[in-house]
Amino acid sequence: MQYGSSVPAEMGIATVAVYSEADREALHTQLADEAVCIGPAPSTDSYLNMQNIISATLVSGADAIHPGFGFLSENSRFARLCEQCNIVYIGPPSDVISRLGNKSEARNTMIKAGVPVIPGSKEAVYDVKEGAKIAKKIGYPVIIKAALGGGGKGMRVAQNPEEFEQSFQTARKEAGIAFGDETMYIEHFVKASEAHRVSDSCRQPWECNPFRRT
Repeated sequence: MQYGSSVPAEMGIATVAVYSEADREALHTQLADEAVCIGPAPSTDSYLNMQNIISATLVSGADAIHPGFGFLSENSRFARLCEQCNIVYIGPPSDVISRLGNKSEARNTMIKAGVPVIPGSKEAVYDVKEGAKIAKKIGYPVIIKAALGGGGKGMRVAQNPEEFEQSFQTARKEAGIAFGDETMYIEHFVKASEAHRVSDSCRQPWECNPFRRT
């Protein structure tokens, strides 16, 4: 079971692609040996529908699932469900994903390991009023992020308290649509100019601006 690649075919591995009704003619369905529809166009009814994906896997007789990118690729519940159904999950074990796939938990894991992190919320944030209090304590500007997010979705920057509520609500709604989960966390927002350079022990500058491409 996979999202689409020519590599399995080159290795002689038969593949089954899953797709929503809107993606019936998508490239990944054409690359696979078999394709199974898992629901309507909205991702919450298809690519985030764990039961439909597991059912498609069992019905097709597939042995493993490659989660692709985004959607359920960093969802520990989905990885655990695969383990319980004796389906090989091509990715980290569910307990590892629960610590690192959830960005809020990943922060806490790094803190416990003594790794410096950007100031932010210690626990998951579900309520806008609770979030506003945390943001005030952290100091503006802040960035609101989806705990199970990735690919830039479910993220909004609030420059001041006046912008916080709308930014939080927008990020949370986007996270729910993209990842099927509205758990958020908050960090102090580091501007690109503040993260432009770091120096090693020899005081040699290194470019670290994530927006710079060379």
